[in-house]
Amino acid sequence: MEFQKNLLEYISQSLLTAGETISVVESVTSGCLQLAFSQMPNASLFYKGGMTAYTLPEKVRLLNVDRSEAEECDCVSDTIAETMALNIAKLFKSDWSIATTGYCTPIRNSMYKIFAFFSFSYKGEIVLTKKLELHPKTQALNAQMYYTEFILGCLKSELNQLLILK
Repeated sequence: MEFQKNLLEYISQSLLTAGETISVVESVTSGCLQLAFSQMPNASLFYKGGMTAYTLPEKVRLLNVDRSEAEECDCVSDTIAETMALNIAKLFKSDWSIATTGYCTPIRNSMYKIFAFFSFSYKGEIVLTKKLELHPKTQALNAQMYYTEFILGCLKSELNQLLILK
């Protein structure tokens, strides 16, 4: 898996410059973001770690996701992503966090669509939540890689705004 080197370097430099940390929790991207962060220069200075929580029981147990809400939407919604983002940041005591949930293959629960929700938290507040939808014939790994690259691009934008404000 190849990530854009300049994107990884930008995120790394931005977090180092701001003196801030980040953690991730993944479902649909299943470790791709964790891999990307581990490839960043000086990752150990800002990347606190990550978790892949793939099933409903784990999301409920580890991330305090509401069971009945998760059952209603198969763990895939903007609210679930936001809950995951806020709770992984608390768990790792990080300034920033990213959470992903969704589908990389079309199944009945997704109405045969491929889509994902992701959310960023910053210092205990949700700063961005988006839904990404891909063509239903997209291969699973390609979907996961696309989600990952898109999310990292959005993080770059958020970090850029933060640095302008500081």
